Amino acid sequence: MHLHAAPLTEIDICEIDCQRVTTLGRTVLDLLRTLSMERSVPIGDAALRLGLTVEELAEIAGRCIGWRGMLQARRAMNFLDARSESAGESYSRVLLDRIGIPAPIPQYEVWRRGLLVGRADFGWEEFRTLGEFDGKEKYGKLLRPGQTAADAVFEEKRREDALRDLGWQIVRWMWADLYHPAELRQRLQRAFDRGLRAA
Repeated sequence: MHLHAAPLTEIDICEIDCQRVTTLGRTVLDLLRTLSMERSVPIGDAALRLGLTVEELAEIAGRCIGWRGMLQARRAMNFLDARSESAGESYSRVLLDRIGIPAPIPQYEVWRRGLLVGRADFGWEEFRTLGEFDGKEKYGKLLRPGQTAADAVFEEKRREDALRDLGWQIVRWMWADLYHPAELRQRLQRAFDRGLRAA
């Protein structure tokens, strides 16, 4: 068991199902203070998708000056992005930053003649490279009604072909790849190099 103590005021407390709990903002700030960025950023990104704002977090942080972990919390706050649609995408952004990969644009859209060709989890326009984090959700619980995993894979391949026809490099990774950051960095760097040559 880990015990983390910090002052708690009524403004940081709300009630859910007749239980007094810390507010979403205070809970997220405490996690940003005490967990690694790999663990806290996915939580913070999810909270932003639920409606928490960075401004609310900053207001709460302003009441916690001098608390342990606040430097870490502020760095994580600056890294949060509601555009990351899954824990894997959030974790990927933190890892990419740690291994020296330039910050990608989340949910990057590729358009041609006014039509959307495709959207990727990550985009590096300057390198004509797109990144895709493949979690099982994409081929499981995120399927549209009536869509099978095979349908999703087929659509994904057609979309990738269309993007490659426009000169984009595509790099895919999954959770297992995140535990081999040097290899992922090399794969991305090779794609960047190919993208620059093709530009």
